[in-house]
Parts: sequence; structure tokens; C-alpha cells
Amino acid sequence: MLDVLIVGGGPVGLFLGCLLARSGVSFAVLEKRAGASVHSRAIGIHPPALKALDSVGVAGTMLEAGLRISSGIVRGETGALGELDLRLASAEFPFVLSLPQQKTEELLEARLHQLAPGTLRRCSEVKEIRDHGTHVSVVSEEGGEHRSIQARFVVGADGCHSRVRELAGIAYRGDTYSDKYLMGDFPDTTAYGSTALIYLRRAGVVECFPLPGGLRRWVVRTDSLRRETSAADLAELVRERTGQYLPAAECSMLSAFEVRHHRAARMVAGRQVLIGDAAHEVSPIGGQGMNLGWLDAHALAPVLVQAVRQAGDGTHTRTQAARSTATQTRSALARFERERQQSAWIATRQAELNMWAGRPIHARVQPGRDWLVRRLLSRPVQPLLAGAFTMRWL
Repeated sequence: MLDVLIVGGGPVGLFLGCLLARSGVSFAVLEKRAGASVHSRAIGIHPPALKALDSVGVAGTMLEAGLRISSGIVRGETGALGELDLRLASAEFPFVLSLPQQKTEELLEARLHQLAPGTLRRCSEVKEIRDHGTHVSVVSEEGGEHRSIQARFVVGADGCHSRVRELAGIAYRGDTYSDKYLMGDFPDTTAYGSTALIYLRRAGVVECFPLPGGLRRWVVRTDSLRRETSAADLAELVRERTGQYLPAAECSMLSAFEVRHHRAARMVAGRQVLIGDAAHEVSPIGGQGMNLGWLDAHALAPVLVQAVRQAGDGTHTRTQAARSTATQTRSALARFERERQQSAWIATRQAELNMWAGRPIHARVQPGRDWLVRRLLSRPVQPLLAGAFTMRWL
């Protein structure tokens, strides 16, 4: 019997595997994909997540591969409104690390292989889960064959369309926002280097973030979901709103997306636990989603390790001691669920504020918004704003 079975081998599941490997418990990570993601997707790694990642010895390699963003300039219709100094957010990691998600997953998978070779099982899809009270049995399909696995706990880190959540019968309540965006990665033609830029335009926000390898990601709010658009269309939108030129022919990633928010009614159901997008989906505007999942994993790992050690020290053979241990485990999991749901709620509200600030606005209202942004970027308020944008309290 495994101590923990992790379903989902994305960045959150891989990180939880690394945490458990350092603690000596037995585990496996099931992932239905044959290989790692090839898309850049999430790019921002915030200081609290870097600190958590450092605990498994992977932050250093990420820092070598990524690019450090220590400030962001906000521009209005007529000029700069201010600059946010991200160095105020953390003494240990005074920046947001820019690193495409496929590289992040690659480094986490390599670290997991170093710590616990063979624990990642690809092409493995969960078909059935049964919680027996003392353990969980899972049926998975691997290579066309069904396999039965038993574990003390099952953790669903399998994303928004979580199979674990579905089989546990946990509701996933939420909605789709009206906001739509178009984003793409291009060679950096600006003079801003490692500085991020946010253009608050009346027609809608334009954001751009530096990437490793001399690239820059551009995100533009659009009036509709433009799935059939081209890199040239995105380049033209950027030129119209910012005056910046993008070489459309050299676009390496293009994606139109809408944003949603969802939250699982529970993160814990018996011996099944949800983390990451399986438990909560927040708008990607602000770059909190993947980081939130890592912080879930970092909070959950010691709870699982303690529960496994208590179950394995022999006291479970004595009825009274077994009941006490089970009560302690339930209490610890309930506290984990309460705290992480609160963090997800805060992240959702913050993402909504970020989207609100970037929505189209009437010319009469623009001066008022510019005044508010200038005040928020003033020196007295900057440390609080930098802390909020780098997830200091999540």
C-alpha cells in the first residue's frame, strides 16, 4: 500500500511529489499525458512560491533558467502613472521570476526523478476511486490495462476538469467572466529589458512581461473571444493602443482566452484531498493560479506526512489510540481546507480587481482612474501593493 497517491503530474502534482520524497513517505504520481506540456502558459513565479520551491532544492535551477522582474511601469493614455517596485515585497526573493510553464514542469520532473526515480507514471488515467475509511483503492488504466492501487490518501492535482473531484462527487461552483483576452509571445522590441509594462488604455488594458531568451509576452483585453485571430491582428492591436511594434511573423505562441472562477465545495472528502486548479480556479490575470496550487501542496505535505507516521507507529492497533489519531488527522485536514479556501477567496477577489482596472473605460472616467493608480503607486502605499501583487499573504 502506498502512503499517498497523487493524481496529476503537472507543476502542482510534481511539486507535491518532491515534498513527499524529501519526507520519506511512499507515493506515486499518475499522469494521463504521455509527455510534459509544450506550451508556455503560466510564466510568473512569486516570492512565496519560490521559497516553497527552495525547500525541495529546485528554486536555484529555476532562477538560473528564468528572468527576474523587479519592477513594473504603469502607463495611462498620456504618459507614465508610476512604477511598482517589486523589491519591496520580499527580502529573500525581491522579484517575480518569469519562466514559461513548460520549463517549470521540466525542472520539477527532473527534480522528482532525482529524489524518487520511477514515481511518475505517465499514460495512466484514473477510472475508479473508492474510499474505504482506512484507505483508498484506485483503478487506473495504463497502456490499455487496468491496475488496482491502494493508498492511505489520494490527492487530486489534476486540474479544472479533475477526475478525482468528479468521482468524489464534489461540486465545482463558479462562472465565466465577461472579460476576454488575446496573448502572444514575440521577440522583445522594447527598450524596457526586465521591466514589466501595463498600459491602462480606454479601449482596454495591454500588459507585457519579459521572458527568458529575449522574448516578451503581450496580453490585450479584447471585446470578444477571438479564436480565429492571427499574430498580425494581435500586433495591430498592440500598435494601436501602445505604439509598440511587434514582429508578427516571429510570434512563437498565440492564444485567445476567456477567464473563469470556480471553487470546489470541499477540498477534503474523507481520504481524498484536492489542491491547485482541482480545488479552485482563479483568473490568470495577475498570475496567481499555479502559485496558489504550489502553496496548497506546501501546506498539505506536512499534514499527510504526520498522518502517515502516526498510522505507521503501531498505535493504530489500539482502538482508543487509533480514534485519537484519526481525530487529529481530520482536524489538521479541516484546518488545511479552511486556510487554503480563504487564500483562494482572496486570490479570486484580487484577480477581479486586476481585471476591473483593465476594462474599457469612458473618457470622462479615465482621469479619475489615473489619479487612483498614481496614489496606489505612491511611496507610502507601494509596500502594501507590492505585497498584494506578489502573493505575500496567500
